[in-house]
Amino acid sequence: MAARQDNSATRLDDAARAGWLYYVAGNTQDQIAAKMGISRQSAQRLVSLSISEGLIKVRLDHPIGRCLDLAERLRARFGLDHCEVVPSDPEHTASTVGVASAAAAEIERCLRAPDPIVMAIGTGRTLKAAVEQLQPMECPHHKVVSLTGNIAPDGSAAFYNVIFNVADTVKARSFPMPLPVIASTARERELLHAQPMIASTLALAAQANITFVGVGHLGADAPLVVDGFMSEVDHKALQKAGAVGEICGWCFDAEGRLVEGLINDRVASAPIPSREKGLVIAIAVGDAKAAAIRASLVRRLANGLITNERTAELLLA
Repeated sequence: MAARQDNSATRLDDAARAGWLYYVAGNTQDQIAAKMGISRQSAQRLVSLSISEGLIKVRLDHPIGRCLDLAERLRARFGLDHCEVVPSDPEHTASTVGVASAAAAEIERCLRAPDPIVMAIGTGRTLKAAVEQLQPMECPHHKVVSLTGNIAPDGSAAFYNVIFNVADTVKARSFPMPLPVIASTARERELLHAQPMIASTLALAAQANITFVGVGHLGADAPLVVDGFMSEVDHKALQKAGAVGEICGWCFDAEGRLVEGLINDRVASAPIPSREKGLVIAIAVGDAKAAAIRASLVRRLANGLITNERTAELLLA
């Protein structure tokens, strides 16, 4: 067993070296083969492995004209203060890969600010994919605060809550929200929010200079339902009330209006930070989310967006 683990570690070392030689040092696969004393086919496989194992992060630094045009049209249509559109994979238009890379780059840019900032973080699959691409940084002068509870209905840690991932990677002061994502009753939420530690975290979230959130849809495979945070009864009631999407559990209709009552009375998340005093960037992609993303932009629940070409076209249609 030990020998097998050693071989696996050695192969990853070789893949990392091959990936570095190819993507950073600019060597050809023939040059890598010669330098590492392996065949060209082996070099090719190691370079591919460096990507598939996430050992090498590739980011696009040249803006594509069509993406720039779509971003500018989205800015004009929805009055956005920030918008970035990345290329789409024609066969995988809902892939988070490019959007996650762009979001990671924007988060890193914000954290490089020399003056202290408060960064609020939501939750979601695309946001988690972005956070996993962050480069290690030392940011002890910044504060990163979670907008959402980090406890799942069964008492376990919520899988897509990313506050701890961010804090560990960028070494900033972190402020988690030790709450259930959705409380059992409105009264329970009220009591939880009244606790001094929670009240101070909510107050900090309200001061956010920059916020990154995911956008969830409320269709048949709504993330809140799939992940066990919302019952089918609540889901159907929200759909009947016209809800199309959610941000940090806050459910809204096609016009971006928060749905009164129902689950919003029990959402334990902090309110979405002010869009007048700060920037709230939605990181979202996919046909299923288009209606939810559009609604969030119409009502300015978010005043920034990072998405891909396909989703941008749907938002502008």
